[in-house]
Amino acid sequence: MKISYTQIKSFNPCYDPKGIGMPENYEAELIDFIQEYRHKVKQKEDIQWVVLRNEFFTDKELRLFACRCAREALKLVENPDPRSINAIDVSERFANGLATSEELAAARDAARDAAWYAAWYAAWDAAWDAAWYAAWYAAWYAARDAARDAAWYAQIDELINMLSFVGARA
Repeated sequence: MKISYTQIKSFNPCYDPKGIGMPENYEAELIDFIQEYRHKVKQKEDIQWVVLRNEFFTDKELRLFACRCAREALKLVENPDPRSINAIDVSERFANGLATSEELAAARDAARDAAWYAAWYAAWDAAWDAAWYAAWYAAWYAARDAARDAAWYAQIDELINMLSFVGARA
């Protein structure tokens, strides 16, 4: 699978790839592009935005990649809500043709309810204790940002692994 400057431009990115040092005649294997530009992009998510699309992966591959990333994110949660875990499980089964769209929608709705409930209580607690925990929150956000960056790099590494598998399959 190859990617080129022209192809990236056809996706209408909010930046010009030349801004990260990509020449207009650039063309490379997708995995080489990721490895070359993962540290050059201005926003880390740009790499994912460029490559995680149907031009390069099937819907099944994209869904399974999202499931792997979601499972990694849940590792950062001390006691993840079972509804969130179930949503990932059902999504993975759906990708493999083992769950219906109705089961997927029900699992998604349950996970959304779990997330809303957790966010509401987190916001309430934050508002209640704002003065007392201001310093603590600053440290927590710094740690969260570091964890998010680490998770992003792990996602890119997983994407490279997935591309290696897809390339071997072709």
